[in-house]
Amino acid sequence: MSLVSGSIGGGLGDANTFYDGIDVHAVDFLTGDAPMHPSYEDRDGAPDRCFARIDDEEYGRHVTAWSRALEQAGAADADVLDLHHLTPLNEAAARVAPDVPVVGHLHGTELEMLEAIAAGPPTGWKHAEAWARRMRRWAGQCERLIVHTAEEVESSAKTLGLSTRRFVVVPGGFDAESFRPAPVNHRKFWHRHLVEEPQGWKPGGKVGSVSYTDDQVAVLDDAVILMAIGRFTILKRLDLLIRAFENARRRTGRRVALILVGGHPGEWQGEHPVDTIKAAGAKDVFLAGWHGHDALPEFLNAADIQVHAATREQFGLVLVEGMSCGLPTIAVNRFGPKTIVKNGKTGWLVPPDDEAAFADAIVSAVDDGEERSRRGIAARRRARDRWSWPILAGSVAQVLNDAAGAGLRTDDDSAPVLPVAGPPIPG
Repeated sequence: MSLVSGSIGGGLGDANTFYDGIDVHAVDFLTGDAPMHPSYEDRDGAPDRCFARIDDEEYGRHVTAWSRALEQAGAADADVLDLHHLTPLNEAAARVAPDVPVVGHLHGTELEMLEAIAAGPPTGWKHAEAWARRMRRWAGQCERLIVHTAEEVESSAKTLGLSTRRFVVVPGGFDAESFRPAPVNHRKFWHRHLVEEPQGWKPGGKVGSVSYTDDQVAVLDDAVILMAIGRFTILKRLDLLIRAFENARRRTGRRVALILVGGHPGEWQGEHPVDTIKAAGAKDVFLAGWHGHDALPEFLNAADIQVHAATREQFGLVLVEGMSCGLPTIAVNRFGPKTIVKNGKTGWLVPPDDEAAFADAIVSAVDDGEERSRRGIAARRRARDRWSWPILAGSVAQVLNDAAGAGLRTDDDSAPVLPVAGPPIPG
């Protein structure tokens, strides 16, 4: 297997380091191997501009660069190409390896952009319609399109103008050997990451521009710690989460703290968490900054509850990883979290965008330590039984092998239906 991936040089964005052990063909945006890959999100001042702002000339440069990368990786001799999202890589693949079947892997953000275009593109999205046509064409060229939950199939098919028979459900998987309960010295761990080596940042500030004193982190010594992991995008609803936390903090009978892990340096949409914390008058909310994936098990083991307020999370792999570490979860009863978390058994599910309900769930989880422990134990069992890589690898292989060998795609409803890949997941 060979992997073609974008890269931003050293550090957290280095594809060679991130995919260590795999035959990686890194396309370095910083050295000019290709233009900076665009985004489905529109963020002021971001180096990765929104696709809908990219004109035909720049689009051509992206296709040329990715065509070169695929040629160098030997794509024309591959049995199947597994392409994530819908991007100029799809166009490059059609040019470089027209006879190689493609399996597309959707992650949700591309569909959100298409829906925004259909609803009337925002000001400045001058090239939105051209990108919508391209993306639907690329989706139609895929033998199969992988989505993470059954709930996504109908909406994805409608947005892309395809039959639901083109889609197959394969949940995300995780490394159960890395994500497991392990002892962590909470005081030393949080002092190091929040006081000694801070990674949090303010809007326009450098990494470490958000830091804390000994007195501020003292609350973590005996607090119930809630943790949210992810990017600072509108999708994650961090503003709602922070306000719900402050509501709950004032009502709970225990000391409680919220730690936000994530937020790639300089990247955010909407209101930055620092500004939300100030506006809400929230106390005991900490920004731990962005950390590599291999650091997450220790962070998760330094927390008691995982919280996730996103309303359109297509899967939510970090929820599974947290559950495998024994954390119960508070999340939204929709899409991926609805599939992953069993309300009343492995965590708490609340209605989308319901700040009061989220606050109530936090109070319940924090105040009842026995129930929190019970759901955490059940969460670990569920995660390991359903989403560990040995269980799901065969499902992914089945989809790729079928696409490579059968030429399954047709343009009507007579196409054979692939079974839902992975173990059955009851509602």
